[in-house]
Amino acid sequence: MKTPLDRRLTPARPDVAAAHLKGQVEALRFVEGARRRVAVGHAGLRRAPNPLASLETEALFGEEVVVYDELEGWAWVQLALDGYVGYMPSAALSADLGPGATHRVAALRTLLFPEPSIKTPPADALSMGARVSVADLAGRFAVLDTGAYAIAAHLAPVDAFEGDPAAVAERFVGAPYLWGGRTSLGLDCSGLVQVSLAACGIAAPRDADMQEATLGEAVALDDVRRNDLLFWKGHVALVRDRDTIVHANGHAMAVALEPLQAAIARIAAGGDPVTGLRRL
Repeated sequence: MKTPLDRRLTPARPDVAAAHLKGQVEALRFVEGARRRVAVGHAGLRRAPNPLASLETEALFGEEVVVYDELEGWAWVQLALDGYVGYMPSAALSADLGPGATHRVAALRTLLFPEPSIKTPPADALSMGARVSVADLAGRFAVLDTGAYAIAAHLAPVDAFEGDPAAVAERFVGAPYLWGGRTSLGLDCSGLVQVSLAACGIAAPRDADMQEATLGEAVALDDVRRNDLLFWKGHVALVRDRDTIVHANGHAMAVALEPLQAAIARIAAGGDPVTGLRRL
């Protein structure tokens, strides 16, 4: 008996599926898909082609997707970053893949201007982790391949990484909790971990259960140290030190610092004990 494929990571529907899945799934047709680039600050990936459907995750400016189907303004895609599958507005995507990213946004958020002046109304805003191609420099501005201007100090080369995921996560403290979010406008527990690790050059899957199954190695809870990942069923936190964690959580409805033992006790009281501690 075949093990069921993870719906979140499997580009297959009864009517259409990715060509590489032929022989593994049943579908009326199989397609190769077309590469596209996210051309807006961030785009929500939803479970269904409906703006009211559950937000699964978000794709950031410059990230690539593969489009397998389009209908009535919605594209059914798979994200290149972590393989997540869902629907996003077709208008958020560009067929122009550009020359390739040279830099990533290293600030929590940076604005894009239509000309090299901070007095002009910004055209968009990019979040930490967004990928851009810098074509030139104009004073304090980086000129992007799209013609927009970004503050150069807010960018870092794509291969220049930070060294402390917990320090990255702490910069989001106070950001609102948003199920499926990956930006400083709102993010969830695993989104915070994914973004913080990515800033340090560590690729991570999207959801907490995937992260627990694939990241690092298991260690004993009494050996906790900074940058360990602490897991509950459906929840993850970054360890700040032996006494404190940083996590996006629905209790505070924000990214917050919380005493380690108090968090363990609070969540256990709701019926969810710690399931594991992983060291990167």
